[in-house]
Amino acid sequence: MTAKTKRIQTPVLVIGGGATGTGIARDLALRGVRCIVAERRDINAGASGANHGLLHSGARYVSGDMTSAAECRREAELLKTIAPQCIEETGGLFVAVQGDDEKYVADFPELCADAGIPVAALEPDQALEMEPNLSRTVIAAYRVSDATIDPFRLSLENMAQAQAAGSELLRNTEVVAFRKRGRRIHEAVLRGRFSGEETVVEVRQVISATGAWAGQVAALAGAAVDMVYAKGSLLILDTRISRQVINRLRPSSNADILVPGGTVSILGTTSEQVDDLSDIRPSLAEVDAIIAEAEAMLPVLSTSRWLRAYAGVRPLVGSGKNGDSRKLSRGFFLLDHAADGLDNFTTITGGKLTTFRLMAEKTSDLVCERLGVDAACRTRTEPLPADPACQWTEPGRAPKAWLEKKTPRDMLLCECEMVSKSTIDSIVAALKSAGDRADLRAIGLRSRLGKGTCQGVFCGVRALAHLYNRGIYTGDEGLDDLRKFLKGRWKGIRPILWGTPLAQEELQEALHCGFFSLEL
Repeated sequence: MTAKTKRIQTPVLVIGGGATGTGIARDLALRGVRCIVAERRDINAGASGANHGLLHSGARYVSGDMTSAAECRREAELLKTIAPQCIEETGGLFVAVQGDDEKYVADFPELCADAGIPVAALEPDQALEMEPNLSRTVIAAYRVSDATIDPFRLSLENMAQAQAAGSELLRNTEVVAFRKRGRRIHEAVLRGRFSGEETVVEVRQVISATGAWAGQVAALAGAAVDMVYAKGSLLILDTRISRQVINRLRPSSNADILVPGGTVSILGTTSEQVDDLSDIRPSLAEVDAIIAEAEAMLPVLSTSRWLRAYAGVRPLVGSGKNGDSRKLSRGFFLLDHAADGLDNFTTITGGKLTTFRLMAEKTSDLVCERLGVDAACRTRTEPLPADPACQWTEPGRAPKAWLEKKTPRDMLLCECEMVSKSTIDSIVAALKSAGDRADLRAIGLRSRLGKGTCQGVFCGVRALAHLYNRGIYTGDEGLDDLRKFLKGRWKGIRPILWGTPLAQEELQEALHCGFFSLEL
């Protein structure tokens, strides 16, 4: 053991800081069980941060996965009650256009009824009155109870409540090995992603909530999880072109959901089976295909401005030999690994953002039984506290706070989303109180910094200067961090480089390469 290695203890180690991992941390905390959450990057670094932000009514799955449809319906209604600060109850439409499968259209309401999902038929002209940007070729429309959810605020507030009860979040920390005694893991070896520092964690129970990476983590323990990686790419428009979620009324396919989120709209998605998780990003071909396909439902997309594209990987369990990942279940899988010779290792994977709470409940039930903890789940009934430190991901929150208590010294650092010095200062303080240090990417994840039309061109530099003034950065480390921050934005901008975004990127190149020699 090197001098840099430290030792800590915890009853439960949760690997993965997405919605499920942080949901487990909260569930355990409410049962009186502390845990450590180890996340190799940051909150929602996987599928939890690369989705539509859609709170499913369940109607999308009624034709092929009735279990998932019913789970989504129940959990969505529950989340609207316990976490309303994270949810906008937009409602949703399922619409068919000329050429769509009329048998599927006719069967849809009965399938929804079988899953207990409320659905109301609309005349095409009623749907067009509600959503003027719909195609004039709409032949059928149904209204459902879809909503939108802020996955970042959701996970941050789950983790905040767990931390208040004594649990801990280790960001940028990767599990690199397990040490076993007989049928039990007794130690996990963690390594700091940037520091290289090793930490040995003595554990009683280990939970892998790592999504698509579940197979890789299981392999460290000598176990196996048969994963299929289904990449999905999405696009962000610079305006909100619908009031409600709009779904194409057909079997699941590419480019059939538009989700309004704050002041923007999110369009997707694709499903492409991939073998490598090391470099997940949208391609230009996917972007072109998404827009071309979705124009049949929303012709306005042909002249819309796009902010960026992004991609995530669905964690699907099963065999992908047929090459069609859409046919695999969207349900979740809870594995106790007893058959792998392990009595204290659990994997939870699959599922949807909408069902994260149920996934956390079932996992915590199993782990608490193993720990001998006789405490019932409370996340079904106890509201998720709205934490002031987690509010800045909500569009419009930062401008409202700035306008309410505007002072001459509280300069706007991000004009697109009106993120001020005081907002960034509050995020820095919250990270510090949790024993963590702020950087541009952590601030961007916890706020709207860099998410407006300039995509970090101006606000990145302003926020950087403020952090230098605060003493957060010294020497060249801030410039190195700005490069990493802008690389993250560039990854999503590159596939939509035409028209206005192309001119904007030429400005960014002149600014950042000219002034700072930042070659991305």
